[in-house]
Amino acid sequence: MAALNVGLIPMAHGEPAGPEAIVGTWEADDGTVKLDMFRAGTEFQARMLYGNEIVEADNVTFKKDARNPDPGLRARSLKNIIFITGLRWEDGEWSGGSIYDASSGYNCKATVKDGKMHLRGYLGLPAMGQTRSFHRARG
Repeated sequence: MAALNVGLIPMAHGEPAGPEAIVGTWEADDGTVKLDMFRAGTEFQARMLYGNEIVEADNVTFKKDARNPDPGLRARSLKNIIFITGLRWEDGEWSGGSIYDASSGYNCKATVKDGKMHLRGYLGLPAMGQTRSFHRARG
């Protein structure tokens, strides 16, 4: 597993975002990932609720953390794993966080704009990456 740096920038239009604007359940627009952003003390974290890369082909059974560099953690389930840690609200943005990636090591940056969260993963240069869009999950 790799630790990746991530920052979240608040909405550019409309009312300025406050520190709690990131809190809640987000779902990828393509439906393949669902995560829960929450406050943990002085930082913000995210728990993976669902992801096609963390469940087996039956879409029910969660995979094990088999690629963890710590052999003692390889048998743990990826269910509800906290994969974003260390995000802090400072000077109007969320920054300083890292992502625990269960399948590969890549860098990531994120923005929140007009009620959408956009996560961009990339190797090397951001221009060579891919962006995934998230919306607030309903219910």
